Amino acid sequence: MSGSTEKTAWIFPGQGAQKCGMGKDFYEQSKAAKEIFDQASELLGLDMAALCFEENDRLDQTEYTQAALVTTCLAMAGALEDCLPAPDVTAGLSLGEYCAIAAAGGMQICDAVTTVRKRGIYMQNAVPDGEGAMSAVLGLSGEQIETAIAGLEGVYIANYNCPGQIVITGYRQGVEKASEVLSQAGAKRVLPLKVSGPFHSPMMKEAGDKLEQVLQKTELTPLRIPYVTNVTAEYVRDIQETKKLLREQVASSVRWQQSMERMIADGVTTFVEIGPGKTLAGFLRKISRDVKVINIASWEDREKL
Repeated sequence: MSGSTEKTAWIFPGQGAQKCGMGKDFYEQSKAAKEIFDQASELLGLDMAALCFEENDRLDQTEYTQAALVTTCLAMAGALEDCLPAPDVTAGLSLGEYCAIAAAGGMQICDAVTTVRKRGIYMQNAVPDGEGAMSAVLGLSGEQIETAIAGLEGVYIANYNCPGQIVITGYRQGVEKASEVLSQAGAKRVLPLKVSGPFHSPMMKEAGDKLEQVLQKTELTPLRIPYVTNVTAEYVRDIQETKKLLREQVASSVRWQQSMERMIADGVTTFVEIGPGKTLAGFLRKISRDVKVINIASWEDREKL
């Protein structure tokens, strides 16, 4: 992928973007979207419409969140195919990478949904409650944080989201100690996140190993277009690399900022964020002011197209 033609990317949010009511308007207005919700319900033995559209405690529990969010984003994407040109490349933040792979032709929707359901359960159960933690660090660069936490035990960088917003992860004591050190190093704020585990840390290795067993039995298909992986922030064109990358992704840093910079350098000028909320659009504004961002979180957003 090179040359000066303008390119479009579809990007998908990760865990944390979920909210009650997400996708309901797509479910009601689009046959394609409704079919995806209904198929997911049947495959998982869960009422996805109730999980996503009605007030409940499960939507924020990792083991349910992951399947709910992927189902919603893929249903939205399914309802966009008739009104948006096909993308040149896709990417997804952490969990969103499964949507990116499916949208790029590498994974069937049914396999994406069943795989992330298991991924959510493995990640939820990988570390006993209270042992791990995550915090968002505002106002320092990735390099500054890497330097500041270099000597600390049990703390790692989970997400390079955008300039001035990095997420740390690891053992609770490590993250708490790092929060003090980073505040002294000039962080504007260090905000503990409401999550059920130390995601994207080596503490998730066991979850990744279990996920690999599931992925071994999952049929992947050749990619129609490339996607950019969180693990290396590089293009993936060969689907054979995908299973190994998805295993690694659970326990390694999400290089989102680097992924966006890679796509921009490669000529992507328009990013279409598909899913609830506007998190990725917010990150992109801080990464580059020169690209166009279209946010599709509701049926009304689709109609505006």
